Amino acid sequence: MRLLLVRHGQTPSNVRFLLDTAVPGPGLTELGERQAAALPEALAGEDIDALYASTLTRAQLTAAPLAGARGLGVQVRDGIREVAAGDLEMRGDSEAAHTYMTTLFAWAAGDTELRMPGGENGAEALGRFDAVVAEAADGGAGTVAMVSHGAAIRMWAAARADNIDVPFAAGHRLDNTGVVVLEGSPAEGWKALSWAGAAVAETGSDTGSGPAGERLGPAG
Repeated sequence: MRLLLVRHGQTPSNVRFLLDTAVPGPGLTELGERQAAALPEALAGEDIDALYASTLTRAQLTAAPLAGARGLGVQVRDGIREVAAGDLEMRGDSEAAHTYMTTLFAWAAGDTELRMPGGENGAEALGRFDAVVAEAADGGAGTVAMVSHGAAIRMWAAARADNIDVPFAAGHRLDNTGVVVLEGSPAEGWKALSWAGAAVAETGSDTGSGPAGERLGPAG
């Protein structure tokens, strides 16, 4: 299966660098609406058979233009929502961002019992995302697009793609409506083909950005 993990369009909380992860969350900014409207053309080369979005409003609004252009229904699933920030919710300071990102990348490195302060642990976060991917794979679609969230995508890709490790995911940002393309299956594993438009093997070092859009170094 070909899996397209798409980050949602820009939100007001992205602009303010806030850890805004609760459901339903904010809508899109004017820029975010333009980013969503551009997705059908950006993905014109992809023969998408199924389209999913998280339970957060911003993901569904981002998926809507693509659904309309392709004549697809949007399958809304809670499993691909953003990593819950717990006690860090709606904070915009660097300490909160560092704690959030280092926790989720610890999960990707295998410490799945670690818990986000006041929130979920890695086994729960990865398990719910895995379940939606497994559902899509069981449906027999050749190419599936999932509109999800920056931190969740980076965490899951680092944990599940054979050729993506934590330093890579931590060091490569995924801007709004950026796409990570993978191929594989839950049974056989996953390989990342491209990250934000660049082939993974050719992507150079970069500075990452957190879920709220702030730039974070490779350590978090």
